[in-house]
Amino acid sequence: MSKGKIKRAASTLRALEGITFESCLDEGNHCYEINKWLIEVAMEVANKVGGIYTVIRSKVPTTKLEFGDNYIAVGPLNEAQVRTEVEIKEPEIGALRSTINAMRSQGIGVVYGNWLIEGYPQVVLFDLKTAMWRLGEWKGELWNTTHIGAPDMDFETNNSIVFGFLVTWFIGEFLHQLGSEPKYVISHFHEWNAGIGLIMARMRKLDVSTIFTTHATLLGRYLCAGHCDFYNNLDKFNLDKEAGDRGIYHRYCIERASAHCSHVFTTVSQITSYESDHLLKRKPDIITPNGLSVKKFSALHEFQNLHAISKEKINNFIRGHFYGHYDFDLDKTLYIFSAGRYEFSNKGVDMFIESLARLNHKLKSANSDMTVIAFLIFPTNTASFNVESLKGQAISKQLRETVQNLQNELGKRIYETCLKGDLPHGDNILRNEDIIELKKCVYTSIQRHGLPPICTHNVVDDSVDPILCALRKCQLFNNRYDRVKVIFHPEFLKSTSPLLAMDYEEFVRGCHMGVFPSYYEPWGYTPAECTVMGIPSITTNLSGFGCFMEEHITDPDTYGIYVVDRRFKSADESCEQLAQHLFDFSTLTRRQRIIQRNRTERLSELLDWNTLGIYYYKARQLALQRVHPELDENKLILLSNKLRYEKPVSEPPSPSASRSSTPHHFTEHEDSSSDEDDEEVKSLNSASSSRMLIINRTKSTENMLKDMNLKDE
Repeated sequence: MSKGKIKRAASTLRALEGITFESCLDEGNHCYEINKWLIEVAMEVANKVGGIYTVIRSKVPTTKLEFGDNYIAVGPLNEAQVRTEVEIKEPEIGALRSTINAMRSQGIGVVYGNWLIEGYPQVVLFDLKTAMWRLGEWKGELWNTTHIGAPDMDFETNNSIVFGFLVTWFIGEFLHQLGSEPKYVISHFHEWNAGIGLIMARMRKLDVSTIFTTHATLLGRYLCAGHCDFYNNLDKFNLDKEAGDRGIYHRYCIERASAHCSHVFTTVSQITSYESDHLLKRKPDIITPNGLSVKKFSALHEFQNLHAISKEKINNFIRGHFYGHYDFDLDKTLYIFSAGRYEFSNKGVDMFIESLARLNHKLKSANSDMTVIAFLIFPTNTASFNVESLKGQAISKQLRETVQNLQNELGKRIYETCLKGDLPHGDNILRNEDIIELKKCVYTSIQRHGLPPICTHNVVDDSVDPILCALRKCQLFNNRYDRVKVIFHPEFLKSTSPLLAMDYEEFVRGCHMGVFPSYYEPWGYTPAECTVMGIPSITTNLSGFGCFMEEHITDPDTYGIYVVDRRFKSADESCEQLAQHLFDFSTLTRRQRIIQRNRTERLSELLDWNTLGIYYYKARQLALQRVHPELDENKLILLSNKLRYEKPVSEPPSPSASRSSTPHHFTEHEDSSSDEDDEEVKSLNSASSSRMLIINRTKSTENMLKDMNLKDE
């Protein structure tokens, strides 16, 4: 498939029911004309806690292009983060200014400003402490109207109730300040802890269209953490009992009521839709996949250059970490990693470690000269850095500085000798004192009494830590004869770290593959981030990302998206499949890996919010139509000049394909099935000396996505 077809495939996703998404992004002009507003409500607005922060933050630029200044993000005030996240000011919009002043006059702390992110959206943040005195009153109203109670000692739920009533108050007052003229206000609520605002808006019959999005069901997370056969028993759980046994019945009621009270219910993936249908007893109206704000490079070789630069930083860390045992070739070493919240089973860490042990056996049995170094980035409680890890980096740094100083001295001596008309000889260039300095550094670097540590930090209660216990059980101890080495880094990556001084994005770019064999992953931002950076990844058909890629790509393995079957295979079969994927990847040549990274990076357009934002647009339109059915025809008339397009003859019925046109897998005797890939790497040999891989893209790889039923133009 040509690059033009890939772009048309993404364009097909951006066009639903004759509406082309780009035509909706008019800087808010249409919203100003018809007085349409979007109020987006979440606990993670300008408040980094988890994945929803990433969703909203990355989606803002596209949302602002649609709504302009008629977009308002609402969240709780986190004083520690607001100092760096928000530029505080007073609102310029009259209705918004009057609404905030009305709430302030009642003693409510309200902060208004602009979120310091791309798009510069306006945010309204409530200081929950200033309204906590009304908690008892609002709990009573919640019980009287919905029969949902909450225990006094559940502080998170108490905060959610206060926040929800403040949001309802804000929306009601804002509607009043907008006046009697026609207005169309959409309120979008994310997750159960913002759901009280939606429930009370419906109970008070506010003239607002509501959307509720669950990014992962509350009960689903708890059930999966309990090591149950979740997906095969979804229709058998006694939901009230399961929620009650875990002490979350009141939260479960809030989430379920939010889903049923909303005009439109959405979730992030097909697998979560299946889960919501059983646990929340409502099938989502629309699937709204999570996107990313994708930065496109002007030339193909740019992201390959970034990979080479970042990989060299990881190489420096590895040289220090394995001092005394550094007997493998870094040019024949692969860096793979897994990262995320420390949920040992949900994130598939147990399966990843077991597959590493199997991969180690496969590589040794095949007499492979490849070394695989696996990083596990899962933050947990630590006491300090591992002394051996720090010592290794210090020894490596000392040797590097000694050699660099010696290089400078040798250069000066050679220069001086040549100036005198003599040719340099070994004895008058490399002196005895230089050799002595080198010997001291070398002898220090090879004298290690133990094995390289499997963990960079001293973990609290390391004897019961699940990851360390699993590594010990699988006997992954970084022995010389092991072809698979492991490094557990139990902290978030930071560029200021004395060990691995890289931030997460830079580290990902330097790796060869990300491995995320999750059992419970409603979407999966980590493999998506790998994709947009051109890094192949392994995911599962129980993650939203894996399902999305399987739906839109035939034979995703060829494009660096390996999907492990954890839904219909046993745990042992899934683990073997994962180990085989890793082994097959280790057999690829360097040239094949470069081609695969090119292919992976091209998929980034499918994950861009400019592509996936159409699903949120459709959810908002559906919510408006359900509250204002009379708008149906008028809306089409209003948008007829902008948004209605005739369907082209070749338009496919859906983004799925009717036939497969993906190139076959690499074989032992070939690097690629397409001559286009040969052209992509024609400059590789000339650039390899500087480790900066410059690849000329002349045509895209054939058959990237499913054929989409589109005819060549």
